[in-house]
Amino acid sequence: MSLLDDETLWSSSVVANCDMNRERGLAGYRRELGGDLALEPGTRWVDLCCGSGKALAEAARDDVTITGVDLVDHHVPARDGLSFVVAPVDRWEPAGPVDLVTCVHGLHYVGDKLGLLVRAASWLAPGGQLVANFDVSGVRRADHSPFGRVLTKALRDNGFSYDTRKRLVSFEGPGRPRLPFAYSGADDRAGPNYTGQPAVHSYYEPL
Repeated sequence: MSLLDDETLWSSSVVANCDMNRERGLAGYRRELGGDLALEPGTRWVDLCCGSGKALAEAARDDVTITGVDLVDHHVPARDGLSFVVAPVDRWEPAGPVDLVTCVHGLHYVGDKLGLLVRAASWLAPGGQLVANFDVSGVRRADHSPFGRVLTKALRDNGFSYDTRKRLVSFEGPGRPRLPFAYSGADDRAGPNYTGQPAVHSYYEPL
């Protein structure tokens, strides 16, 4: 099997046409992430794979800073406290520390899923939180088998929390975690995952 590099993956129809988040509102974010997303004044929130940004627009206020990042330019209009960036989430970085990083059903379409989790955790300010939907079965060995419990143990050993039932990964910052896996490439022909939507499998070698 020939694996895709990041640049090729960005042009994949599975990634570019992903509609998991396109019209998801704030109530949907709360359901998926298991929190109320109550933003204190001054909160800096980055939402990766934000889709249309409908949820962010509902949360926007002039006393918070919300940034939505997505590969596809399909956003609601920006407003006070809300801006959008059109960029690959696995290459973009914020200008400074942030208080909240979310990714609602977006990691399913990222190549280096583990690399993005590590990078996003490193952006967090003291007391900041990262929370994302994460399907561990989408992370595979060269022989196509999922890492399973090996991966969840590595996540927990390096400061992440993983809720197996809800398929949620989280991290409290600040921190610079390291995970013992080297990224090899991605496969956009993996087919549907637990969401029922086509997803991307990510391949790694254990270190």
